[in-house]
Amino acid sequence: MARGNRTTVTEFVLMGFTDRPELQLPLFVVFLVIYVITLVGNLGMILLIRMDSRLHTPMYYFLSHLAFIDLCYSSSTGPKMLRNLLMKKKTISFSGCFAQLYFSSAFATTECFLLATMAYDRYMAVCNPLTYTAIMTQCRGPVCRELVIGVYTYGFLNSVVQTVLTFQLSFCDSNIVRHFYCADLPLLALSCSDTHSKEKQLLILSAVNLTGSLLAVLISYVCILFSVVKTQASEGKCKALSTCASHLTVVIVFYGTLFVMYLQRPKAGNSWRYSQAVSVFYSLVIPMLNPLIYSLRNTEVKDSLKKMLEGKESW
Repeated sequence: MARGNRTTVTEFVLMGFTDRPELQLPLFVVFLVIYVITLVGNLGMILLIRMDSRLHTPMYYFLSHLAFIDLCYSSSTGPKMLRNLLMKKKTISFSGCFAQLYFSSAFATTECFLLATMAYDRYMAVCNPLTYTAIMTQCRGPVCRELVIGVYTYGFLNSVVQTVLTFQLSFCDSNIVRHFYCADLPLLALSCSDTHSKEKQLLILSAVNLTGSLLAVLISYVCILFSVVKTQASEGKCKALSTCASHLTVVIVFYGTLFVMYLQRPKAGNSWRYSQAVSVFYSLVIPMLNPLIYSLRNTEVKDSLKKMLEGKESW
């Protein structure tokens, strides 16, 4: 379909990581291993939490949703990327690009606020143990369920706004996306429309999501720190406090990568290669690391996994 002397884009070409054929197979093997570990790790975490009754607590309830989000996010970009590493034709349809942008953005935003919710859960466990026992200990109760529903609802509604605004722009002439998946900034660089309002909207929503959720995490941990300093920690409080280390590690890695990614300019020359490297770390490596971090640093998870592997039923 032509408009004047411009051709309307009906599909996109994902440039990927390299145009050198000799590097594509080694990259495929590396990313396939990462993706398989991600699938096994996150599915294993979900099944372990569901099957072991000792892990039916709010913290592990939220952790099972974190594993689900990581699984879905990596699956929204990973399979297509792996396929393109083996194919000469690296195209994605217009609707496929829309779906990829929508789901990757939705799960990224949802994870931001789920991490904030997990920080609030740790704050309640350490600073208000009696209240926590009364209203939060039933992991399938209304409080935990409503928090999770709220996180998913906001994440997916936010993604609707961002994705629709991006695809209201006109795409013509060039259809080569300088990325391994359909992301906002590479698509804005292709548009032949005025992208100023979209860039402004993206900056505002990204700032609100990142700083808002991170602020909730920081406030929760500042309160935890003050509580520990002011009072002599009981055995229960020490146990709750020990679970904060894994969450803090995940938060530092996750938000550090996100801030690096979103602080880049949409059309900053050849920075797209650097953006790709950061995006790979965020979309593939972090979902692989999260279950490993919680498994290696959490005694309850290690004990449950050991008993499951030994065939001892504890549920």
